[in-house]
Amino acid sequence: MRVKRLPKDPGPAAWNAILPLADPAKPLAGDMTADWLVIGAGLAGLAAARRLSQLREGDKIVVLDAVRVGDGPAGRNSGFMIDLPHDLASDDYGGALDRDKNQIRANRMAIDFALDAAREYGLPEEAIVRSGKMNAAATEKGLKHNESYARHLATLGEDFELYDAERMLAITGTEFFAGGLYTPHAAMIQPAMFVRGIATGLASNRVTIHENTPVTALDRSAGVWRAETPNGTVSAPKAILAVNGHAESFGFFARRLMHVFTYASMTRALSEDEIGRLGGERIWGATPADPMGTTVRRISGTGGDRIVIRNRFTYDPSMEVNDARIASVGKDHDRSFAARFPMLDGVEMEYRWGGRLCLSRNDAPAFGEVAEGLFAACCQNGLGTSKGTAAGIAAAEHAAGVESFLTRHLGAAPDPVRLPPEPIAWAGANAVIRWNEIKAGREL
Repeated sequence: MRVKRLPKDPGPAAWNAILPLADPAKPLAGDMTADWLVIGAGLAGLAAARRLSQLREGDKIVVLDAVRVGDGPAGRNSGFMIDLPHDLASDDYGGALDRDKNQIRANRMAIDFALDAAREYGLPEEAIVRSGKMNAAATEKGLKHNESYARHLATLGEDFELYDAERMLAITGTEFFAGGLYTPHAAMIQPAMFVRGIATGLASNRVTIHENTPVTALDRSAGVWRAETPNGTVSAPKAILAVNGHAESFGFFARRLMHVFTYASMTRALSEDEIGRLGGERIWGATPADPMGTTVRRISGTGGDRIVIRNRFTYDPSMEVNDARIASVGKDHDRSFAARFPMLDGVEMEYRWGGRLCLSRNDAPAFGEVAEGLFAACCQNGLGTSKGTAAGIAAAEHAAGVESFLTRHLGAAPDPVRLPPEPIAWAGANAVIRWNEIKAGREL
């Protein structure tokens, strides 16, 4: 089957841009064989490759990615590896109790796996740390969302702490927030540093990673999957497709995946004077109390002290957005930044970018054996850092014939349901998204 399109990631991947230059890429050149082929070197693909290396110690694993590790969607998220329920379609992130308990267990297994990999490969704490995170509320409505979510967490038996405005000021340096909800078990990552570090560690462990190597065709013959790329091929009896929404470009889950972009901006490095004016802690992260609100991170380390603003969603079935969209959304980011950090007037955004999410109408993953010997670990429904890692682990285990909680958890999920025809889906999805963003009010 020919791969009908290659997705495009708009704007520079800021997390990668602030890191030192990576070693030169090694695109595939020539024809090779392997025991396993993994398509995609994001969080799911790297997790799958590492799990395969643990389960099948003598096997050769080849990983292909269309771009540099850290430049794709895995390096474009906000860096929250969340353990708790995080349903973007809800008012307060919560869902059914039994489902949420299973999702928490899966997410925490993914975080543990990521932390173990970081320890094994000697990654710094800046790459990943289990620091917890906050849900920040700017309005009375946001405070009520947090209170509702706190009641749900209490029912689940989960730890949390409600913060008042004074505590939020001490942490963030801004009077913008009326309160917050802290949960202690989430991890924070520098996304590009993390995936680059994992890829480097894996490459010394019988795993070959070829960047700048898009798969242009994928076919099975005589019990072997053969991936074509611009300058070579890889043949393997089993393959894992870890490309999130891009799975549809390979001919799978047609009209069942929603391709959504979210957008972020990162400031230039703050001066010491600006750091002093801001105050607060130098490292923190806050998701919005309203799921359609603004996520904020303050980082300090490689690349300096910076602030990241992330908000706005759009449904784009073409899997592409243009520069005009990035510029338009950037104006919203500037307004959100100015509202939260008036003491930093004059601080410009150095980077603006978009990142792809994959959602399904029924919040179901695109997981399992989609063709003989081909296993999908796709459609993370907006929580790609945790769910993507879990899906990669589970796909590797399923493909290797190993049963586990993760294979049972993901295997029991329904298939993604069909979307309405276009342009009905496009118009409806974007109208719902925009209305919910408007309702978010000052939380945006």
